[in-house]
Amino acid sequence: MGTVDILLANLFSPIILAFVLGIFASLIRSDLRFPDELYTALSIYLLLAIGLKGGAELSETPFLTFLGPMLATLALGSLTPITSYFVLRRIGALDRINAAAIAAHYGSVSVVTFIAAQAFIDLAGVTGEGFLPALVALLEIPAIIVGLMIAQIGSREAGSWKKALHEVLAGRSIVLLLGGLAIGLVVGKSGLEPVEPFFVNGFQGALTLFLLEMGLVTARRLRDLRKVGLFLVGFGIVMPILHGILGVWVGGLAGLSLGGSAVFGTIVASASYIAAPAAVRIALPEANPTFYLTASLGITFPFNITLGIPLYFTVAQWLA
Repeated sequence: MGTVDILLANLFSPIILAFVLGIFASLIRSDLRFPDELYTALSIYLLLAIGLKGGAELSETPFLTFLGPMLATLALGSLTPITSYFVLRRIGALDRINAAAIAAHYGSVSVVTFIAAQAFIDLAGVTGEGFLPALVALLEIPAIIVGLMIAQIGSREAGSWKKALHEVLAGRSIVLLLGGLAIGLVVGKSGLEPVEPFFVNGFQGALTLFLLEMGLVTARRLRDLRKVGLFLVGFGIVMPILHGILGVWVGGLAGLSLGGSAVFGTIVASASYIAAPAAVRIALPEANPTFYLTASLGITFPFNITLGIPLYFTVAQWLA
């Protein structure tokens, strides 16, 4: 597929069109709303399904095959919040607390962006490693720890980073991803067959509904763009591109396939809007939510799922 074909295939996929529909519905002030219970149920379903499938694949993966990508994930999960913090402080001139709060988001990972990347490579006819969900779970934690530690250095005003760390480790995302991985690892592919019609065959439909809801949420954040300034808008686009290209390159060096490198680059380029906000809210209560939520959810998330994923896939093709 050419670059234009790749871009069009992504933009006109059901999950992206559902996301656009959600934005459109919010902008015209439609009464379309998702019940909180449905949103929670969909997120639980998607996270557990990812974990189960990843664990089943990991059960058949030699440890040495997984070792390189695992180390690369831990390294980039520690590096990307530092690079983000440096840019936010030196170029953006943000104060230490807000820069650290945003950096924690940009070192962490968006699970929905990962799912969209998986759907994209499937659409492109390329496969990725089955253990990629395990890398998502690993990437979530180091960046938040590093971001919070940066804020804690020399500060007596920041909140409890230990309590924030517990919030991350005991949060829904990590518990479901790691729990699903553990279950899938124990039962293997054969043990997963009885629940496969529900957790595998119904996955794309649930994802489409979830992206419709994310469109509604994102549109509400778009209204805050005037408050965050041009620098943060540029940061929310340029920094993911740089991190994404780095992730694709490092993923290839770690032994990932073309599809695996593209997805790995995508998750490195993504920004958390679930686990990181929960941790930052506790550890850095004085950080401005308008900055980190609008940047991650209002700028980076829509950029990545529409234009970013095809870009990282194209870079992976070039490097391959």
